[in-house]
Amino acid sequence: MTIRYDIIVVGAGHAGCEAAIVAARMGARVLLVTIDMNKIANMSCNPAIGGIAKGQIVREIDALGGCTGEVTDKSTLQFRMLNRSKGPAVWSPRAQCDRMVFSSQWRMLLESTKGLDIWQGTVTKLLFSCDSVTGVTTELGASFSSDAVILTAGTFLNGKIYVGKNSAVGGRIGEPAVFGLSEQLRERGITSARMKTGTPPRIDASSIDLSTLQMQIGDPSPAKFSFLPIASSVQENHQQKPCYMVYTNNKVHKILRDDFDSSPLFSGIIQGIGPRYCPSIEDKLRTFANKEQHQLFLEPEGWNTNEYYLQGFSSSLPIQTQYQALRAIDGFQNVRIFRPGYAIEYDYFPPTQISHTLEVKNLSGLYFAGQINGTTGYEEAAAQGLMAGINAVLKINKKGNFVLRRDQAYIGVLIDDLVTKGVDEPYRMFTSRAEYRILLRQDNADSRLTPLSIQLGLSSKLRESTFLEKEKLILDLHNFLMSESALPEMVNDYLLSVDSTPIKQKRHWAELLCRPQVSIDDLLKIVSRENIIESVKESVEINIKYQGYVMREQAMAQKLLRLENVSIPTDFSFDKIESLSMEARQKLMKIKPVSIGQASRIPGVSPADISVLLVYFGR
Repeated sequence: MTIRYDIIVVGAGHAGCEAAIVAARMGARVLLVTIDMNKIANMSCNPAIGGIAKGQIVREIDALGGCTGEVTDKSTLQFRMLNRSKGPAVWSPRAQCDRMVFSSQWRMLLESTKGLDIWQGTVTKLLFSCDSVTGVTTELGASFSSDAVILTAGTFLNGKIYVGKNSAVGGRIGEPAVFGLSEQLRERGITSARMKTGTPPRIDASSIDLSTLQMQIGDPSPAKFSFLPIASSVQENHQQKPCYMVYTNNKVHKILRDDFDSSPLFSGIIQGIGPRYCPSIEDKLRTFANKEQHQLFLEPEGWNTNEYYLQGFSSSLPIQTQYQALRAIDGFQNVRIFRPGYAIEYDYFPPTQISHTLEVKNLSGLYFAGQINGTTGYEEAAAQGLMAGINAVLKINKKGNFVLRRDQAYIGVLIDDLVTKGVDEPYRMFTSRAEYRILLRQDNADSRLTPLSIQLGLSSKLRESTFLEKEKLILDLHNFLMSESALPEMVNDYLLSVDSTPIKQKRHWAELLCRPQVSIDDLLKIVSRENIIESVKESVEINIKYQGYVMREQAMAQKLLRLENVSIPTDFSFDKIESLSMEARQKLMKIKPVSIGQASRIPGVSPADISVLLVYFGR
């Protein structure tokens, strides 16, 4: 018997959960297949959401109607806004989470979503008719048909776990790997390769002398991720759990170095490429050989557990070596661990084989999302899942594509980087990857993307009404500051108190706000308009203080957008343009860009080649 669905999502990690729920909310009948229903949206590595650029992505997911931000808020242990000492373009929210609550909240949302079914099983085969996907079968023979399949297999495809010289097949520790899918796709012309990631040991905090460690607390007035008017768990509880900072030392380093011969990373056993920006402790010691200490963070995994995550100590060395090294850290002399650190190697598919909709170019109806596209991180995976789910629904309903530009969202930067440039190591998002950071701030994600969510039918009535009310408040406050004026007798005492030059005649409030010493909170106290929500004040202050930068980036984006509007036929043969360099022709034929703008971002395509293309296409 074969059961029919519109869309099948394979894998219930962060990508799969977002893909499934967004597709169902758009009206599709969806099946989510997972190996273990008790591991839905499992935080298999760091128990945290957000961080530099990642926090912006989560805010964008929320603005588009996804659920990662909402689930994070409900499971937050500690909230911090990173980079507050820098400009607002790089302010990034981050939340430490109770990973058990995070998973249970996701499961609750999925199970309560109309049109969404969950099936526990392992998909071992994709079904095709010619070059179109038609469904899946599981290891026990269950068969499901569909118009689209979204594959979000994470680290499970031919996954192999390493601890010292010992290894075992698995997608995560204690969970089976998935075999057959990579081989089947390779037979259909899809290229695969291997990547590696790792995780640190989990620590029993009751065995640590926490009094010797440096405590790291959350923000005194914690914010949250979702733009919905729902309080986060730490806002409701009025408490946050601390993290702790600690450092390695030369004794730790010697213990680790003395057993490098047992490291599968250095012996050549692991062939996959590891993450540059989240290296193992072994990688750190080899790369920064002269450094006498490395910073580690001890992070809680939940409200009601002693299990802590030791950020910065990812390792695949033998268990005994991990124990000895940990016990040489100050405060860790009697440490006990719940499970060791390990490395995992898995299959991924180089993402130049997919389009900006995340559909595989040569296999209609098949979408890739998450780590199988060469990314690392929950946030990057969730964003891809969201976009794959939206585009799968639009395709089966013959409604075109949904693609975000680089000036619209970090999600647009992420996907364009993957599709256009490919990856040669696990891809992680940073603010430095975006050309338009002042446009793509965490505070204005709803202003940028919620109107698109409303058009797609993804925004609830609550989200839409909340957004429209906030936009009205922002406009009202902005207009007041731009049009109304301050008199010298009203503000000069304040200006002198913050070391700012007093005024001799009236000035618009916005003009005063542009001064670096002046804050919007202080000005609103003077005019008795203090009862304005923080998010409204923050957006208005940033827009006024950084107006020149915003306008400059908007002009730059509009200029480059002209190249995006020069389209290239999908079946165009670049070989016939002999004035292109040979490298450019080869790269263009491989990537098959859909616009001159995309072509300009392909490594190996020079400005001279772009000029040739513009002449050829009549521009």
